[in-house]
Amino acid sequence: MNHAATIELKSPSEIDAMARAGAVVGGILDKVAAAVKPGVRTWDLEMIARDESARQGAKPAFLGYRGFPAALCVSVNAEVVHGIPSTLRVLAEGDIVSLDYGCFLGGFHADAALTVGVGRIAPEAQRLMDVTRTALERAIAAMKPEARLGDVSSAVQRYVEAQGFFIVRDFVGHGIGRALHEEPAVPNYGVEGTGIRLAPGIVLALEPMVSAGSGETEVLADGWVAVTKDRSLAAHFEHTVALTERGPVVLTEGHG
Repeated sequence: MNHAATIELKSPSEIDAMARAGAVVGGILDKVAAAVKPGVRTWDLEMIARDESARQGAKPAFLGYRGFPAALCVSVNAEVVHGIPSTLRVLAEGDIVSLDYGCFLGGFHADAALTVGVGRIAPEAQRLMDVTRTALERAIAAMKPEARLGDVSSAVQRYVEAQGFFIVRDFVGHGIGRALHEEPAVPNYGVEGTGIRLAPGIVLALEPMVSAGSGETEVLADGWVAVTKDRSLAAHFEHTVALTERGPVVLTEGHG
């Protein structure tokens, strides 16, 4: 079976439509990130995301997706992904919090994430965030016409591991478009020169997830929240990126 045949390439007009969804995602993440401070409940961040989605006529992509109970993933400290906002969870000085949001607008999805500090944070926490953000930039830069998917994955792994941090391997990036999750899967580890060849029209949600510890994860009893097994800090940055004839174009600008 030709795996590449399952990948849906987008036309320039479809990429334009995805950029409109992406602008909503980027703007909402900016607003949510600006509200992060000590004493804020994670549910308060959820309400900002819901209210802004409604104001812009966008459907939150995660709310109800496979039963997920929120529009926004808010993952604190050792939580890698799928953190569930709560009226009981209050952010404290020194925490780091990963915010992941997607929407459906005009027939297409967009998805992005970023990690921010709460008040003053430890230098090593800041370095983890900086390395994860740069890893995403390296992945985007590697997403060129005629490159292979392994070039993108390898760019993340080589940079992160050279900085002394660890790739979370249990979760990967993905294709995105009419569906939130499409082919191909995009691991944050891999071998340069391997995998499918990238062609203009492919749109990927690139999302390095990086841990200060081993990178191994476990899912909590709620069936959603993934944490590092050793409870080390984790960071997560993501953009929806389209490959055009001219190179990669970030569709979810406005954060990061």
